[in-house]
Amino acid sequence: MDRAISVLEILAQRGEAGVSEVAGEIEVHKSTAFRLLGALEARGLVEQAGERGKYRLGFGIVRLAGAVTGRIDITQQGRPVCERLAEEIGETVNIAVMQEHYAINLYQVRGPGAVTAHNWVGQLTPLHATSSGKILLAYLPAKERAALLTEAGLKKVTPHTITSKAKLEKNLAEARDAGYAWTKEELELGLHAMAAPVLDRDGEAIAAVTASGPAYRFTEERMRELAPVLIKGAEEISHRMGYLG
Repeated sequence: MDRAISVLEILAQRGEAGVSEVAGEIEVHKSTAFRLLGALEARGLVEQAGERGKYRLGFGIVRLAGAVTGRIDITQQGRPVCERLAEEIGETVNIAVMQEHYAINLYQVRGPGAVTAHNWVGQLTPLHATSSGKILLAYLPAKERAALLTEAGLKKVTPHTITSKAKLEKNLAEARDAGYAWTKEELELGLHAMAAPVLDRDGEAIAAVTASGPAYRFTEERMRELAPVLIKGAEEISHRMGYLG
């Protein structure tokens, strides 16, 4: 697998390369390089460039890349908005998406008032215990949400985590009505957070923009006060992603 990935990287750097060049680069016999290229060609990940015996990346790469381009776009389109929100709100701002039955943070900006250097990027967090997870759940169809929560379970992360499905559903209904979700020490003691949805051109929630801070400062009252700022920022990213509503 490591060699196959090396072959793809070589072709990405050079544009095209022959069997001998690939073999020399990854230090294997020509027959091994030929087998690797053959396997990648069968999957459409590489193709022969004309009749010269050289190989280049195939369109199968586009198919794989298509699975993440939407997420990359969210980060690119959301970056300037998140930077502004972090300044306006004064707390840490993240963009998160749903990954199976977790919320995963893709991008983070620390606000001027941030008191810790905790980096949430790349971390998988439980949907029911995070503001990002809650707002993403709130915008799912009821049947899909129920199936997801049954599979994931409602693990008690802190004494404040909601572990009752009925209570969580009530919380999610409130989030839909308000346009944002919140958590109060449900993922981590001393941490409060709120999140607003990023919608795509079809009006589906594809990501969440979150603001989080210490409970002593980022109080419920403060979150309610700043919610319109966060919602407006999420709407701006939504419009950048093609949402016309």
